[in-house]
Amino acid sequence: MFSGIIKYLGKLQKKEDNLFTFKASSSQCLRLDTGVSVAVNGVCLTVITKTADTFSVEVMPETLKKTTLGNLQPGALVNLELPVTPQTFLSGHFIQGHIDGKGKVVSLTKDRNSRIITISYPQMLGKYIAAKGSIAINGVSLTVIEVEKDFFTVGIIPYTWKNTMFHTLKKGDLVNIEVDILAKYVKNRHS
Repeated sequence: MFSGIIKYLGKLQKKEDNLFTFKASSSQCLRLDTGVSVAVNGVCLTVITKTADTFSVEVMPETLKKTTLGNLQPGALVNLELPVTPQTFLSGHFIQGHIDGKGKVVSLTKDRNSRIITISYPQMLGKYIAAKGSIAINGVSLTVIEVEKDFFTVGIIPYTWKNTMFHTLKKGDLVNIEVDILAKYVKNRHS
C-alpha cells in the first residue's frame, strides 16, 4: 500500500529481459531490502537484489503489457515510493500499485503557478473517474479537475512538478493510471 506522495526519484540503469535495475539515492536503498515492495511510477514491484545505490526488480509480462514500464529506456527518470507503515503520515490517498490502464498526455499547459495536464484514458476507466476525486498518475496522488468522455485534467503544483518525473513529460507520453480504490468498490457494489 502506498500514499502517492513521492519523496524519491530514480533512474532506470539497465533492463535485461524482465530484469530492471534502477539507480536511487543511497538513503532510499538503505531502507530497501530483498522481498520489500517499492512503487516505480506507481507500479508495485518486489526488490530482488540491491546495492548501496541500486536495486533490481523482475517484471512479469502482464505488468509490461498493462503499464508503461516496458517503454522505459535507460536513463529515464522514475517516481519511487516506499510502502506506507503504521508510522507513515498519510497525506495522499490509498494506492495499491495495481495499474488500471495507460493514459496518454494530450496537453501540458501552464496556468500561473501550476501546470494542467490533460490525459486521455481507456473508456473502461471512465466510470471510476470523477471530478474532485482522487487518481494516481505514475504513482502520484492527484485530484481530478475535470472529466470528459475521453480525457481528464489534473493540476500540478510547482513543488510536485519539480520533485517528480512530471517535469520530463511531453505531449504524447504514456502514463500509468490507477483509479481510486474506493470508486472501484462503490461501482462494483452498485453494479
